Amino acid sequence: MTGKAPSPVPPSSVSPATAPSPARRGRGLLLLVLACAAFAVLIGLGTWQLNRLAWKEALLARVEARVHAAPQDVPPPARWPALTREEDEYRRVKVRGTFDHAKEALVYTVRGDDAAGQVKGQGFLVVTPLIRADGPPILINRGFVPSDQRDPATRAEGEVKGEVEVVGLLRFPEEASWFVPANDPARGTFYRMEPAEIAAARGISGAAPFLIDADATPVPGGLPIGGGTRIAFPNRHLEYALTWYGLAASLVGVGLAVFISRRRRAS
Repeated sequence: MTGKAPSPVPPSSVSPATAPSPARRGRGLLLLVLACAAFAVLIGLGTWQLNRLAWKEALLARVEARVHAAPQDVPPPARWPALTREEDEYRRVKVRGTFDHAKEALVYTVRGDDAAGQVKGQGFLVVTPLIRADGPPILINRGFVPSDQRDPATRAEGEVKGEVEVVGLLRFPEEASWFVPANDPARGTFYRMEPAEIAAARGISGAAPFLIDADATPVPGGLPIGGGTRIAFPNRHLEYALTWYGLAASLVGVGLAVFISRRRRAS
């Protein structure tokens, strides 16, 4: 009786012709490593933005407390080098002195619809040195005047004489921006609050490295209009965090789609 020949061993499901080459496997491994690194970077950026969000919200809370606090005496000159934006900007302060109206400067601005009062549009912020008996002069942003009243003669009633007390918010120099032209001190043209440039242009020596934005205390004649400080901090950190996390999720989705597609082709 003749027995059946043994069945041949089935060939491998992946023939040598279709098996991935070492070079291809190497490229696949490299892409996997790069994808993992990109995923880690995106998650790190999203987490960093969440940390920035917590910091920004804490800063906004501190600033809100400062602007509504009782005014404190302006810091003495010995403390000026230690002042920082994070800890001291928008601090409510008070100071006494006499305005030197002959050395006022005008900083161009536009008073928008969000401003209080009816006077809006193009105009200037009036910056006047306050001469003090007990310390160096401090530049005071007294507030807004419309363009047609930039000449002090048109608002002479507001050029108050004698010693005054100014209450307002301590402000640091405005940071440069692509959207705001640079100051031209030689021509007396200003677009940003830069106390050092303004003081030098007006011949004011030893002025404080900061300004004070005067509050809305009424001024004789109604001009300048104080109390117009814009307290605004860009806070899009949550949006940025969601964007980074979304990109990380998209990367995972693309990776899974590629993996499934390759498995199907190999089966």
